[in-house]
Amino acid sequence: MKYIPFEIDKYYHIYNRGNNRENIFIEDDNYLYSIKLLKKYLLPILDVYSYCLLPNHFHLIVKIKENNQLPLAIRTGKTKLYQPFSNMFNAYTKAINKRYARRGSLFQEHLKRKEIIGEKYLRSLIIYVNTNPDHHGIANYSNYKFSSYNELISDKSELLSKNEAITLFEDIDNLKFVLKQKKINIEAINDLVLVRPNRF
Repeated sequence: MKYIPFEIDKYYHIYNRGNNRENIFIEDDNYLYSIKLLKKYLLPILDVYSYCLLPNHFHLIVKIKENNQLPLAIRTGKTKLYQPFSNMFNAYTKAINKRYARRGSLFQEHLKRKEIIGEKYLRSLIIYVNTNPDHHGIANYSNYKFSSYNELISDKSELLSKNEAITLFEDIDNLKFVLKQKKINIEAINDLVLVRPNRF
């Protein structure tokens, strides 16, 4: 598979899973730590529209910031745009390896990403990502702790570009309705499904 480079001011679906399908999140603390790292390494370079962290894989819907919003080191070419991603996943892997006395790669070799072109596709992916716990039989999406759904519908948001995401669905009530109906074009995103339901 050819991996496309990240480019400024573009939307991406970023995803990956554990090496050999092993879990990348073992305890609640692991999920929380990964979100902490995401804020530290990725928020300076991108806006998060949705996310879902599941035991053996994750999904992020993001938009890379415009050039004038990026850190100086990236704007001047001193640091490559992919470097914050590498730093984040390396830091997480080192922490997990140390905590659970494991060695080697935690994630599959390459961080997978696809450019999102068009609002219809973007909306479908946001619905898919936020309802992902249902697809895999883990939990009802509305009760799942480690996805963006409850942050999207809350009054506060520390991680998400909430207003931009909500605007795609007109308002929060319509987002709730669409998610409840789960009216998504599964065929359009079928190639992005990493793990079939109930297979871990």
